[in-house]
Amino acid sequence: MKIDNITIRHMEMDLKAPFTTSFGTFETREFLLLEAVDTDGTSGWGESVAFNVPFYSEETVQTNWHMLEDFLIPLILHKEISHPDQVTEIFSSIRKNNMAKSAIEAAVWDIYAQQTNQSLASALGGTRKTIDVGISIGIQDSIEELVEIVDGFINEGYKRIKVKIKPGWDVEVMRTLRNTFPDVAIMADANSAYRLEDIDLLKQLDDFDLMMIEQPLASDDIIDHATLQKELKTPICLDESIHSLEDARKAVELGSTKIINIKIGRVGGLTEAVKIHNYCKENNIPVWCGGMLESGVGRAHNVALTTLSNFTLPGDTASSSRYWDKDIIEPEVVSEHGVIKVPELPGIGYKINRDTVESFTKSKKHYK
Repeated sequence: MKIDNITIRHMEMDLKAPFTTSFGTFETREFLLLEAVDTDGTSGWGESVAFNVPFYSEETVQTNWHMLEDFLIPLILHKEISHPDQVTEIFSSIRKNNMAKSAIEAAVWDIYAQQTNQSLASALGGTRKTIDVGISIGIQDSIEELVEIVDGFINEGYKRIKVKIKPGWDVEVMRTLRNTFPDVAIMADANSAYRLEDIDLLKQLDDFDLMMIEQPLASDDIIDHATLQKELKTPICLDESIHSLEDARKAVELGSTKIINIKIGRVGGLTEAVKIHNYCKENNIPVWCGGMLESGVGRAHNVALTTLSNFTLPGDTASSSRYWDKDIIEPEVVSEHGVIKVPELPGIGYKINRDTVESFTKSKKHYK
């Protein structure tokens, strides 16, 4: 394939309800949507999952646009590509900026799957026809409100409940949830809100039979997590600390993690995500696919990735309707009883609703 032109759109979509984590509250989701067009006219779509503020990582919507426009797009336009794995090599001279890289790589994978007449899931090596999904719930105004929300999602059939925690919103929250829902799979996501000095508090979470505690310590740490894991019965899952296969290898060898959350944007694309998946499978480390409040495009890529065999834990890829009154794909991603059917059409398997895309576009630019 050879990319003939690329369009970047700065999108803004209103969330159906505010989503609060330890690092902030989101009422709208700004992101970059990227369309790449091959010389044969095939369009592929990718999404940058960077936020408009550097809460989760150093990348933002604005810095991603800069990286795409000034560095990444010039590197890939009009270049012969035989397989999407080559995108990683093409971008190897650019350090980090994984979310910007991932947006282009995702579009290239979409084109490749269409041109080879296979679903993106099949192109990645996935075999599942359905995937199990959980739900991610932000910090609420009260424990009572949280219990009500959790009860609703359990009744909808979600396979796992992930609850955001932070200092002051942790032990009592988990105790109440476990007492109320004794048989439900529950995990806690700290988004780096704690320090090693909080070890005695975190050890209290061992009482609640949690699936895992996700990223309790610093976002760039693997050393202190190894120390903490030795003191906890509950498995630690690393998220923000894992940006590459090498990060995963080091964390596993140090004993810093027993589970890894693979986010496509965080690790720089589907190619690296598959490498991390394969390494973890060889080393008996279960993985799951985390969410970044994606639109339908990013959600479609998550669905495809999760069809790989070592994604044995339910991910965050809930129904589109969980977040949006109207998504930008047709049909929307739908979870029924905690299960999503994997689309079988070539590429990402969903149609882009261009009218809806335009309605959420703040600005756009074409590169040729």
